[in-house]
Amino acid sequence: MQFVSTRDAQHRAGFSAALSRGLAAGGGLYVPLEWPGAAVAAVRPGDTLAQQAAGFLAPFASGDPLQADMPAIAAEAFNFPAPLVPLDGARLGVLELFHGPTAAFKDFGARFLAAALARLRRGAARPLKILVATSGDTGGAVAAAFHRQPGIEVVVLFPKGKVSPTQQQQLTCWGDNVHSLAVRGTFDDCQRLVKQAFLEPSLSALSDLSSANSINLGRLLPQSVYYAATSVRLHAQSGAPVSFIIPSGNLGNATACVWARRLGAPIEEIVLAHNANRTVPDYLAEGVLRIRASVPTLASAMDVGNPSNLERLSALYPDAKALGLALSAVSVDDGAISARIRADHDRYGLIWCPHTAAAAEAWAQLQPARREGRHWVLVATAHPAKFREIVEPLVGQKVPVPESLERLFRRASQYTEIDATLDSLRAVIERRAA
Repeated sequence: MQFVSTRDAQHRAGFSAALSRGLAAGGGLYVPLEWPGAAVAAVRPGDTLAQQAAGFLAPFASGDPLQADMPAIAAEAFNFPAPLVPLDGARLGVLELFHGPTAAFKDFGARFLAAALARLRRGAARPLKILVATSGDTGGAVAAAFHRQPGIEVVVLFPKGKVSPTQQQQLTCWGDNVHSLAVRGTFDDCQRLVKQAFLEPSLSALSDLSSANSINLGRLLPQSVYYAATSVRLHAQSGAPVSFIIPSGNLGNATACVWARRLGAPIEEIVLAHNANRTVPDYLAEGVLRIRASVPTLASAMDVGNPSNLERLSALYPDAKALGLALSAVSVDDGAISARIRADHDRYGLIWCPHTAAAAEAWAQLQPARREGRHWVLVATAHPAKFREIVEPLVGQKVPVPESLERLFRRASQYTEIDATLDSLRAVIERRAA
């Protein structure tokens, strides 16, 4: 199985190489050269999620050094559930992806990538440095997955003052081989610095570099598993395809769903729920891509003005018209997010995080005929306890905190502040390498 760069079809890599490099030469992102139909065919409704993951991902590692390890890697990464909670009868459900160690959907991909790279790095002559930009959840999931992995160091870049206190604690409580940087800027600045670092010869001379954002194939591809598994199971029950509404920022989770459908999963509509960062909804509405600075919102993990994975989506759908036929996107402001958290708590007794609330509001805004004609699944991407400061005043009660988060709250926090410049990042990396 081969993967090609979105910017150079002649640049190809196998599965292990794509995971190890993170970013393709010239800054492109890796996408499959072929779309193996056997992936979805291997997802059996009665299997565990780990077994479904092993079967789904096996064709992508065909002929690769990791091929024999795929069942074990999947068992390590998919060892917690992704339950579907029914709402309003059989036609609406919530896919809860927050039952992992850092209470966010990104635990699946981060743990898969860590398990894969740990095997690939055995006996490596040089250390591996993982650079990861985060708008809140990615960094915590990556730090947890790679913490104390021998021969691997993690550098987490997050926008200073633009993540929730709970998220910041998750990003900065690790120490050891995890170093957290509070960047004086936005998430887009953090993402830009990571991409610039990959093209900087002085940094690649110090150590092998890789990424753990959804720009890394090893983060994104495993996320397709829960879309394939959920749609296959529901299709087996009803005979009808499934439609998803996905909270979206950097478009990794959205792209994973699009890829699952491209591979043959019984998925009909895909709706992206964005916050006030309207790059994608405006692109689909106007036909012109206008990159802009991100703006802070209650749904901070979606505060992205220049979504990286739009490049992957554009590899499948080269213009706004084609992409608009494949999916739709709406923008939900903070007022609507707050109102939806209150309303659905009153109606269902459930507590949404702001990102899940954006998806719930997008569903509520759909025309009745469109809602009623399909089986819809809202994607719950984070546990509300990660946003207690926002959620608790809206629902009038304390949010129960998972034990996994409680353990992280008891750890000491440590981080370094830097300017949003490559020179500042280079100085930190060079100092740690000395």
